[in-house]
Amino acid sequence: MNAFSRYNRQIILPEIGETGQYKLLKSKVLIIGAGGLGAVILPYLGAAGIGEIGIVDDDVVELSNLQRQVIYKSSSVGKYKVEEAKAMMAALNPDVKVNAIAEKLSGNNAIALFEKYDIIVDATDNLQIKYLINDACLITNKPMVYGSIFRFQGQVSVFNYQNGPTYRCLYPDENSSSVNCMDAGVIGISVGIIGMLQANEVIKIILENGEVLSEKILVYNILNNEQQKYDFEKSDSFLIDRNTFEEKYSQKDNAVEEILAEAVLNQIDNQKVLFLDVRNENELPKITFKNSIQIPLMNLENEIEKLNTNQTIYVFCQSGIRSKMAVELLQKKEFKNIKSIVGGVLAMKELLQEKITI
Repeated sequence: MNAFSRYNRQIILPEIGETGQYKLLKSKVLIIGAGGLGAVILPYLGAAGIGEIGIVDDDVVELSNLQRQVIYKSSSVGKYKVEEAKAMMAALNPDVKVNAIAEKLSGNNAIALFEKYDIIVDATDNLQIKYLINDACLITNKPMVYGSIFRFQGQVSVFNYQNGPTYRCLYPDENSSSVNCMDAGVIGISVGIIGMLQANEVIKIILENGEVLSEKILVYNILNNEQQKYDFEKSDSFLIDRNTFEEKYSQKDNAVEEILAEAVLNQIDNQKVLFLDVRNENELPKITFKNSIQIPLMNLENEIEKLNTNQTIYVFCQSGIRSKMAVELLQKKEFKNIKSIVGGVLAMKELLQEKITI
């Protein structure tokens, strides 16, 4: 019993007991995204005694993350999220094995990663990645614990659980537009509530106890404390096998060309080249060189006429995530000479100190 002293308060629950705790200790959970949702899910799963947790995220901590990504400290800014998350977990519960995977989830690595874990947790705010997670879960037959935030409202569901409905059954339109928290705004409490609800679904799945949110989606609004559950059914309109998956996602993975900030320094003030800033207007630092234009990502499709399809365009955001999304969007609109600047303004600011203002 000494080995279980850490978990005593949950072991005394008859629904868990030592048998349930063994199940938790033997389980393996993969969290996609170490941002707001991931930062909530991770410590609760780790504290509960999940045996092995993988965290996938290629982003670094930004100052604006700290308002909701509460496992990071001010000293974490500029460091990889997964490495900081792993260090936090080592201090919280050293018995848990944590795999820090500083990569972007893609068609190249998703299936191989998913095969190593029992449950996949979607803690992203990227619509395309959600479809990728869903499809890789179908190939590997893993449940997908879904969470999403829009301003003061959040959603939670479990897809592909015991051959139940998938994300595509609820949201079949892969080409629909969505706004992430960078553009729509978010309060940390929304993220906290939805993240904890996701962690709860993971534990229920492992313990095989309680009613899992399969065939249902829970919608929670923190402004009025209202929540509703809606039923939805399984649809067989979308079928995918490994060959179809690889064909579908290998094209997308290879679509976005990137370029280092150092490589574009000599193009500043070159009127034949355009630097496209897809950050929101209130984000700092400001870029002031002559051949730049700012169009927030959420407005890009509606303001695309401001751009020339034949011009060389270098796209940047704060850290290099939104710029890749913008490049994907523009390539679908027949833009050819377009690249995303690796690392965004975080990489550019040291090189362009005399060109930016705070």
